[in-house]
Amino acid sequence: MDNPLDGPGLEALHARRSVKWRLYGPDVLPLWVAEMDVVPAEPVQRAVVDAVRRGDTGYPWAPDYTEALASFAGDRWGWRPEPATMSLVPDVMLGVVEVLRLFTSPGDAVVVNSPVYPPFFQFVHSLGRRVVEAPLGADGRLDPVTVEDACASATREGARAAYLLCNPQNPTGAVHTPAELTAVLEIAAAFGVRVVADEIHAPLAHPGVRFTPVASLPAGARAVSLMSASKAFNLAGLKAAVAVPGPEAVDDLARVPEEVSHGASHLGVIAHRAAYLEGGPWLDALLEGLEANRLLLGDLLAEQLPLVRYREPQGTFLAWLDFSAYDLGPDPAATLLDRAKVALHPGPGFGHGGTGHARLNFGTSPAILREAVGRIAAAVGS
Repeated sequence: MDNPLDGPGLEALHARRSVKWRLYGPDVLPLWVAEMDVVPAEPVQRAVVDAVRRGDTGYPWAPDYTEALASFAGDRWGWRPEPATMSLVPDVMLGVVEVLRLFTSPGDAVVVNSPVYPPFFQFVHSLGRRVVEAPLGADGRLDPVTVEDACASATREGARAAYLLCNPQNPTGAVHTPAELTAVLEIAAAFGVRVVADEIHAPLAHPGVRFTPVASLPAGARAVSLMSASKAFNLAGLKAAVAVPGPEAVDDLARVPEEVSHGASHLGVIAHRAAYLEGGPWLDALLEGLEANRLLLGDLLAEQLPLVRYREPQGTFLAWLDFSAYDLGPDPAATLLDRAKVALHPGPGFGHGGTGHARLNFGTSPAILREAVGRIAAAVGS
């Protein structure tokens, strides 16, 4: 199968109406938001078009999604969660919000491992909870010491708290190992902190790296994971996701109001089901393309931006770049947007460890990736 990242070409990409291609002018290469420059897998296209032609544009049927996810998880990760225990939610972050409502009250704390996806901060604050950061270690991995300190702070004087875990980690691309996950899950349990895991990038582990679902681990029995086909299959505009409980969190998840499921898109469910059941060959081709781009990016940085510090991600299509050695200020993305006409995601919004950094989306064609790095190198004079 052809590499999906070869994409439709820059002219066709500029015709798209998503925020990635509309926020900035046509002179800017957008490598910021986590949306790939691919055309969805043929089975997904067919499923959505067929549904529209049939007039099948009503309300979603949750089992179509939960059963497909269970099948996909069994094939990819050797883990088959029980479909009947899952809950359909509008998308991963709105699902996170509903589960956090179960485990915390206004004013309670939510622990996060920074640097981490900026909406973790935004949604938690909008929910009336407060964020307690447990920074990743110097190696970019989960740090049990900071997690323990954060859980202790979050539960001081008997307060309830939750731990919002990102697996794989966005923006660093770390795919947490079973041992790492077990360590932090056990720490959370010792403090009575309930774990909610954003696992939206789960299918995007690179070769030689195995993704482990939090709820598949014995220590994750009381955790709830949020999963979706949206990132791996580039379906963000077709909204749908699933909350997956560990075996001891089934009753908790059952308390999510039934009307929450109404926010998912029926066409989204149809698209995601097709992706999980029939999109495997396309996904495998995508993963090969992402691996090639991951290596290409490392080569380009070494040749043209040798002072950028970059740890190759184990998963996702995101690269966390440290521009601190260049004179670009605390938010290199803002400077590079102006000087290089390349849009990266600003690092400071990712919390502790974000200053001097920017996130680059390499889920694009090799040609666009080369052009973007060349523009940045020219702008900083490397």
